[in-house]
Amino acid sequence: MTERETQLHHVVFAVAPERQAAVAKMFTELGFSFDSTELTELGLTIYLDWSGGIELISAVPGAKADVAASVSDFVERNGDGVYTVVLRVPGASDAEAVAERYGSKIRFRQSISGEGSYLDEIDLSVLGLPLTLLSTNIP
Repeated sequence: MTERETQLHHVVFAVAPERQAAVAKMFTELGFSFDSTELTELGLTIYLDWSGGIELISAVPGAKADVAASVSDFVERNGDGVYTVVLRVPGASDAEAVAERYGSKIRFRQSISGEGSYLDEIDLSVLGLPLTLLSTNIP
C-alpha cells in the first residue's frame, strides 16, 4: 500500500442497465479504462477502473440476488448516482467496529481468498453515508 494505510479507493456509481454502456463510453472518452464483467452470483454487470477510481454497476434485469435488488431499488428511488464510496483500510473488520460505534447498518459483505490473494469488503451505511470498507492485497 501507499504511505497512507487508509485511503479513498474508488467511487461506485449505480446506473440503470439500459444506460450503463453509454455511461462507460462517456468515462472512457474522458480517459478512464474499464474492465467489464458480469458477477452472476450478485446479479450485477460491472465496469471497473480501480486505478482510475471508478466503478459502474447495474443490476442484471430479472436478477434475484440481494445486491442486485439493492442496486435496482437505489436506481428506482434516486436515478443513476453515487451508490457507495470505497475506502481501502488495513482491516475491514477493525474498520467495521469503528463504524458500528456510529450506528452502521450492513448492506452487503463478501470475503474472497485464494492463491495468495484476499479481498474483504463490507458495504454499509453509517451516519447517512454509503461506504464500503475494503481490505485487500490485490493492487
